[in-house]
Amino acid sequence: MIKVDRVELRRVRLPLVHQFRTSSHAKRELEHILVTLTSTGGAVGWGEIASPSGPYYSAETVGSCWAMARSFLAPLVLNTAWEHPSGLAAAMARVRGNHFARAGFDMAAWALWSGASGVPLAKALGGDRAEVAAGVSLGIEPTVGALLEQVALRVGEGYRRVKLKIAPGWDVEPVRAVRAAFPDVPVHVDANGAYPAEEVTVFRQLDELGLLMIEQPYAPRALLGHAALQAVLHTPICLDESVEEVDDLATALRLGAGRILNIKVSRMGGLTAAVRAHDLARSHDVPVWCGGMHEFGIGRAANVALSSLPGFTLPSDVSGSDKYYARDITTEPITCVDGHVPVPSAPGLGRDPDLPFVEAVTTDVAVLQPGD
Repeated sequence: MIKVDRVELRRVRLPLVHQFRTSSHAKRELEHILVTLTSTGGAVGWGEIASPSGPYYSAETVGSCWAMARSFLAPLVLNTAWEHPSGLAAAMARVRGNHFARAGFDMAAWALWSGASGVPLAKALGGDRAEVAAGVSLGIEPTVGALLEQVALRVGEGYRRVKLKIAPGWDVEPVRAVRAAFPDVPVHVDANGAYPAEEVTVFRQLDELGLLMIEQPYAPRALLGHAALQAVLHTPICLDESVEEVDDLATALRLGAGRILNIKVSRMGGLTAAVRAHDLARSHDVPVWCGGMHEFGIGRAANVALSSLPGFTLPSDVSGSDKYYARDITTEPITCVDGHVPVPSAPGLGRDPDLPFVEAVTTDVAVLQPGD
């Protein structure tokens, strides 16, 4: 049995090397929460709460996750003994929602358990690859010309798929321009739920451009709308925000609301739920890929490990750290070479935090122990 007797939370802030704009907001820097769990035996596991700063992608924010982690999740973790990370995940399921906050603790538990067991995280999760194919996600740019420059840069770096953020007024024209300039590059679009469920015309036009997928065109709960749209499109719809729980995926599959799934560790509440979603999708022959939340090196390493599972047959958003950050928080950054990212093979997470740098970019710290 594993018992955690110390939880450390750190708010850490890093600037982005390039502004990233989606259909709802733009960001120039990111603040995430690092979770460190230390067991009574001295084993340590790091996790990352990669929540957005504002409530635009989901209802959670850095502030809400900080409060949830300190007041509810850390005390719960300190009072729970477990043999396997899934046991801790089951205990945390008492907390409704708050998937991003729970994900950081679940990730740290997996890192602690696999490290103490002398097993790489990827193998502990069921992964079977030494490297994973990487795609890249590009935000909304000021001009089509600027977008084409970004696509050219990333294609030149070898990324195997390009995802373009779209929004009403920035959709068919820029995507058509990218398609014309890069006819052989797999391209997909992501609306982050920005369109009303009655909008079909834009997606019929996009359907003619030979896209890999159309991700989350409608609002998260609009599964009936997604099913109706999928019925009239050749291009697969990929669900993201719509699937927070494995039960959401089961409902979406029954409705025919999409043909591809984006699995995000943070959105689903951790690696435990992400593996369950992978298994269910695979049993229905639904291809999956790992989406990202601009994770720092801790969360990015966990994403790479997850992407090594056999059902991840599409390039995942596991870009090299240098695409987002001039310096990452791990001693060894995640790297992408010719469109592929090596899966860490060392026990546990396979990436160590750069402690002096982490300290330098920390904005707040909380340490909790039994009795606090």
